Amino acid sequence: MKKRILLVFGMLSIFLLLTGCSEVNKPITPESKGFWNEYIVYPLSWLIKEVAHIFGGNFGISIIIVTIIIRLIILPLMIKQTKSSKAMQALQPEMQALKEKYSSKDQKTQQKLQQETMALFQKHGVNPMAGCFPVLIQMPILIGFYHAIMRTRAIAEGSFLWFDLGDKDPWYILPIVAGITTFIQQKMMMAGTANQNPQMAMMLWMMPIMIVIFAISFPSALSLYWVVGNIFSIVQTYFIKGPEIKVQATGKMGGTKK
Repeated sequence: MKKRILLVFGMLSIFLLLTGCSEVNKPITPESKGFWNEYIVYPLSWLIKEVAHIFGGNFGISIIIVTIIIRLIILPLMIKQTKSSKAMQALQPEMQALKEKYSSKDQKTQQKLQQETMALFQKHGVNPMAGCFPVLIQMPILIGFYHAIMRTRAIAEGSFLWFDLGDKDPWYILPIVAGITTFIQQKMMMAGTANQNPQMAMMLWMMPIMIVIFAISFPSALSLYWVVGNIFSIVQTYFIKGPEIKVQATGKMGGTKK
Protein backbone atom coordinates (compact mmCIF):
# COMPACT_ATOMS: atom_id res chain seq x y z
CA MET A 1 0.00 0.00 0.00
CA LYS A 2 2.91 2.37 0.69
CA LYS A 3 4.17 1.73 -2.85
CA ARG A 4 0.72 2.47 -4.23
CA ILE A 5 0.48 5.78 -2.35
CA LEU A 6 3.96 6.78 -3.50
CA LEU A 7 3.08 5.82 -7.08
CA VAL A 8 -0.08 7.94 -7.08
CA PHE A 9 1.70 10.96 -5.64
CA GLY A 10 4.59 10.40 -8.06
CA MET A 11 2.21 10.36 -11.03
CA LEU A 12 0.50 13.53 -9.80
CA SER A 13 3.92 15.19 -9.52
CA ILE A 14 4.74 14.13 -13.08
CA PHE A 15 1.40 15.59 -14.15
CA LEU A 16 2.33 18.94 -12.62
CA LEU A 17 5.76 18.81 -14.25
CA LEU A 18 4.51 17.97 -17.73
CA THR A 19 1.65 20.47 -17.68
CA GLY A 20 4.20 23.17 -17.11
CA CYS A 21 6.37 22.24 -20.10
CA SER A 22 6.99 24.85 -22.80
CA GLU A 23 4.98 23.04 -25.50
CA VAL A 24 1.72 23.96 -23.78
CA ASN A 25 1.96 27.37 -25.46
CA LYS A 26 2.34 25.89 -28.96
CA PRO A 27 -0.90 25.25 -30.92
CA ILE A 28 -1.53 21.58 -31.69
CA THR A 29 -1.96 20.84 -35.41
CA PRO A 30 -1.73 17.82 -37.75
CA GLU A 31 1.84 18.97 -38.44
CA SER A 32 2.90 18.81 -34.76
CA LYS A 33 5.77 16.36 -34.43
CA GLY A 34 6.75 13.90 -31.74
CA PHE A 35 5.11 10.77 -30.30
CA TRP A 36 3.32 12.75 -27.56
CA ASN A 37 1.80 15.22 -30.01
CA GLU A 38 1.00 12.76 -32.82
CA TYR A 39 -0.49 9.91 -30.80
CA ILE A 40 -2.01 11.50 -27.71
CA VAL A 41 -2.56 15.28 -27.84
CA TYR A 42 -3.64 15.73 -31.46
CA PRO A 43 -5.97 12.67 -31.54
CA LEU A 44 -7.70 13.96 -28.37
CA SER A 45 -7.95 17.47 -29.81
CA TRP A 46 -9.35 16.10 -33.08
CA LEU A 47 -11.86 13.84 -31.33
CA ILE A 48 -13.14 16.61 -29.05
CA LYS A 49 -13.59 18.94 -32.03
CA GLU A 50 -15.34 16.30 -34.15
CA VAL A 51 -17.80 15.34 -31.41
CA ALA A 52 -18.44 19.04 -30.69
CA HIS A 53 -19.20 19.55 -34.39
CA ILE A 54 -21.89 16.84 -34.16
CA PHE A 55 -23.46 18.64 -31.19
CA GLY A 56 -23.55 22.11 -32.70
CA GLY A 57 -20.13 23.22 -31.47
CA ASN A 58 -20.81 22.47 -27.79
CA PHE A 59 -17.37 21.53 -26.44
CA GLY A 60 -18.70 20.85 -22.93
CA ILE A 61 -20.97 18.05 -24.16
CA SER A 62 -18.13 16.87 -26.38
CA ILE A 63 -15.76 16.52 -23.39
CA ILE A 64 -18.43 14.58 -21.47
CA ILE A 65 -18.94 12.16 -24.39
CA VAL A 66 -15.20 11.78 -25.08
CA THR A 67 -14.65 11.09 -21.36
CA ILE A 68 -17.29 8.33 -21.43
CA ILE A 69 -15.70 6.87 -24.59
CA ILE A 70 -12.28 6.80 -22.90
CA ARG A 71 -13.78 5.23 -19.77
CA LEU A 72 -15.45 2.54 -21.85
CA ILE A 73 -12.12 1.79 -23.54
CA ILE A 74 -10.30 1.36 -20.21
CA LEU A 75 -13.31 -0.33 -18.56
CA PRO A 76 -11.60 -3.78 -18.48
CA LEU A 77 -8.76 -2.27 -16.41
CA MET A 78 -11.24 -0.55 -14.10
CA ILE A 79 -13.14 -3.81 -13.57
CA LYS A 80 -9.84 -5.54 -12.81
CA GLN A 81 -9.08 -2.82 -10.26
CA THR A 82 -12.47 -3.28 -8.58
CA LYS A 83 -12.10 -7.07 -8.47
CA SER A 84 -8.60 -6.67 -7.05
CA SER A 85 -10.04 -4.41 -4.34
CA LYS A 86 -12.64 -7.08 -3.49
CA ALA A 87 -9.94 -9.76 -3.34
CA MET A 88 -7.80 -7.60 -1.05
CA GLN A 89 -10.80 -7.06 1.19
CA ALA A 90 -11.40 -10.82 1.44
CA LEU A 91 -7.75 -11.32 2.48
CA GLN A 92 -7.83 -8.70 5.25
CA PRO A 93 -8.41 -11.21 8.10
CA GLU A 94 -5.48 -13.37 6.97
CA MET A 95 -3.26 -10.33 6.49
CA GLN A 96 -4.17 -9.09 9.97
CA ALA A 97 -3.32 -12.52 11.39
CA LEU A 98 0.11 -12.37 9.74
CA LYS A 99 0.73 -8.91 11.20
CA GLU A 100 -0.12 -10.19 14.67
CA LYS A 101 2.09 -13.26 14.15
CA TYR A 102 5.04 -11.15 13.05
CA SER A 103 4.43 -8.15 15.30
CA SER A 104 8.09 -7.64 16.16
CA LYS A 105 9.63 -4.58 14.50
CA ASP A 106 13.09 -6.09 13.90
CA GLN A 107 14.25 -6.33 10.28
CA LYS A 108 14.25 -10.12 9.96
CA THR A 109 10.71 -10.41 11.30
CA GLN A 110 9.47 -7.68 8.96
CA GLN A 111 11.16 -9.39 5.99
CA LYS A 112 9.44 -12.62 6.97
CA LEU A 113 6.12 -10.75 7.15
CA GLN A 114 6.65 -9.39 3.63
CA GLN A 115 7.51 -12.86 2.32
CA GLU A 116 4.45 -14.43 3.94
CA THR A 117 2.23 -11.62 2.65
CA MET A 118 3.50 -12.02 -0.92
CA ALA A 119 3.01 -15.80 -0.64
CA LEU A 120 -0.58 -15.14 0.46
CA PHE A 121 -1.15 -12.88 -2.56
CA GLN A 122 0.32 -15.49 -4.92
CA LYS A 123 -1.77 -18.26 -3.38
CA HIS A 124 -5.00 -16.35 -4.08
CA GLY A 125 -3.84 -14.81 -7.36
CA VAL A 126 -4.03 -11.24 -6.03
CA ASN A 127 -1.85 -8.45 -7.40
CA PRO A 128 -1.69 -5.61 -4.82
CA MET A 129 -0.47 -3.23 -7.53
CA ALA A 130 -3.41 -3.94 -9.87
CA GLY A 131 -5.24 -0.95 -8.45
CA CYS A 132 -2.47 1.31 -9.79
CA PHE A 133 -2.90 0.27 -13.44
CA PRO A 134 -5.87 2.59 -14.11
CA VAL A 135 -3.90 5.48 -12.59
CA LEU A 136 -0.95 4.72 -14.88
CA ILE A 137 -3.27 4.68 -17.90
CA GLN A 138 -5.29 7.75 -16.93
CA MET A 139 -2.38 10.08 -16.17
CA PRO A 140 -1.16 10.35 -19.82
CA ILE A 141 -4.81 10.82 -20.88
CA LEU A 142 -5.31 13.57 -18.26
CA ILE A 143 -2.12 15.34 -19.34
CA GLY A 144 -3.14 14.87 -22.98
CA PHE A 145 -6.53 16.45 -22.19
CA TYR A 146 -4.79 19.43 -20.62
CA HIS A 147 -2.58 19.95 -23.68
CA ALA A 148 -5.44 19.36 -26.12
CA ILE A 149 -7.54 22.00 -24.35
CA MET A 150 -4.82 24.62 -23.89
CA ARG A 151 -3.29 24.12 -27.35
CA THR A 152 -6.60 24.09 -29.28
CA ARG A 153 -7.95 27.61 -29.37
CA ALA A 154 -11.53 26.60 -30.21
CA ILE A 155 -11.72 24.33 -27.13
CA ALA A 156 -9.98 26.75 -24.76
CA GLU A 157 -12.34 29.53 -25.80
CA GLY A 158 -15.45 27.35 -25.46
CA SER A 159 -17.91 27.67 -22.60
CA PHE A 160 -20.31 25.28 -20.89
CA LEU A 161 -22.94 25.98 -18.25
CA TRP A 162 -21.44 28.70 -15.98
CA PHE A 163 -17.73 28.29 -16.81
CA ASP A 164 -15.21 28.79 -19.61
CA LEU A 165 -13.49 25.51 -20.49
CA GLY A 166 -10.02 27.04 -20.76
CA ASP A 167 -10.25 28.98 -17.46
CA LYS A 168 -10.62 28.13 -13.79
CA ASP A 169 -14.12 27.66 -12.40
CA PRO A 170 -14.99 31.12 -11.00
CA TRP A 171 -17.34 29.61 -8.39
CA TYR A 172 -15.15 26.59 -7.48
CA ILE A 173 -18.20 24.35 -7.94
CA LEU A 174 -16.51 21.84 -10.27
CA PRO A 175 -13.39 21.41 -8.07
CA ILE A 176 -15.59 20.75 -5.04
CA VAL A 177 -17.77 18.27 -6.96
CA ALA A 178 -14.56 16.63 -8.29
CA GLY A 179 -13.34 16.22 -4.71
CA ILE A 180 -16.68 14.86 -3.45
CA THR A 181 -17.05 12.36 -6.29
CA THR A 182 -13.40 11.28 -5.82
CA PHE A 183 -14.14 10.63 -2.14
CA ILE A 184 -17.31 8.65 -2.93
CA GLN A 185 -15.53 6.60 -5.59
CA GLN A 186 -12.57 5.88 -3.25
CA LYS A 187 -14.94 5.05 -0.37
CA MET A 188 -16.82 2.52 -2.52
CA MET A 189 -13.59 0.98 -3.78
CA MET A 190 -12.18 0.67 -0.25
CA ALA A 191 -15.43 -0.49 1.34
CA GLY A 192 -14.60 -2.71 4.30
CA THR A 193 -10.81 -2.19 4.12
CA ALA A 194 -10.06 1.46 4.95
CA ASN A 195 -10.89 1.03 8.65
CA GLN A 196 -8.50 -1.92 8.84
CA ASN A 197 -5.63 -0.18 7.06
CA PRO A 198 -4.51 3.29 8.25
CA GLN A 199 -2.63 3.91 4.98
CA MET A 200 -5.76 3.27 2.93
CA ALA A 201 -7.72 5.52 5.27
CA MET A 202 -5.15 8.27 4.69
CA MET A 203 -5.44 7.74 0.92
CA LEU A 204 -9.23 8.03 1.20
CA TRP A 205 -8.90 11.61 2.46
CA MET A 206 -5.69 12.75 0.76
CA MET A 207 -6.75 12.01 -2.82
CA PRO A 208 -9.95 14.15 -2.78
CA ILE A 209 -8.05 17.03 -1.13
CA MET A 210 -5.31 16.90 -3.76
CA ILE A 211 -7.87 16.69 -6.58
CA VAL A 212 -9.64 19.81 -5.27
CA ILE A 213 -6.33 21.70 -5.05
CA PHE A 214 -5.36 20.71 -8.60
CA ALA A 215 -8.85 21.35 -9.98
CA ILE A 216 -8.84 24.87 -8.57
CA SER A 217 -5.56 25.57 -10.36
CA PHE A 218 -6.30 24.09 -13.79
CA PRO A 219 -8.85 24.72 -16.59
CA SER A 220 -12.47 23.83 -15.84
CA ALA A 221 -12.46 21.34 -18.72
CA LEU A 222 -10.11 19.11 -16.69
CA SER A 223 -12.45 19.26 -13.69
CA LEU A 224 -15.34 18.35 -15.99
CA TYR A 225 -13.36 15.36 -17.27
CA TRP A 226 -12.58 14.29 -13.70
CA VAL A 227 -16.18 14.66 -12.47
CA VAL A 228 -17.66 12.70 -15.40
CA GLY A 229 -14.98 10.02 -15.01
CA ASN A 230 -15.68 9.74 -11.28
CA ILE A 231 -19.43 9.41 -11.82
CA PHE A 232 -18.77 6.70 -14.40
CA SER A 233 -16.54 4.88 -11.88
CA ILE A 234 -19.13 5.23 -9.11
CA VAL A 235 -21.82 3.65 -11.28
CA GLN A 236 -19.44 0.91 -12.41
CA THR A 237 -18.31 0.16 -8.84
CA TYR A 238 -21.93 0.08 -7.64
CA PHE A 239 -22.86 -2.59 -10.18
CA ILE A 240 -19.79 -4.69 -9.29
CA LYS A 241 -19.71 -4.18 -5.52
CA GLY A 242 -23.29 -3.02 -4.93
CA PRO A 243 -24.54 -6.00 -2.91
CA GLU A 244 -21.66 -5.94 -0.42
CA ILE A 245 -21.87 -2.14 -0.09
CA LYS A 246 -25.57 -2.51 0.81
CA VAL A 247 -24.78 -5.25 3.33
CA GLN A 248 -22.09 -3.11 5.01
CA ALA A 249 -24.40 -0.08 5.10
CA THR A 250 -27.19 -2.19 6.64
CA GLY A 251 -24.74 -3.63 9.17
CA LYS A 252 -23.61 -0.15 10.23
CA MET A 253 -27.22 1.02 10.60
CA GLY A 254 -28.01 -2.07 12.65
CA GLY A 255 -24.94 -1.46 14.81
CA THR A 256 -25.99 2.14 15.39
CA LYS A 257 -29.48 1.10 16.49
CA LYS A 258 -28.04 -1.27 18.99
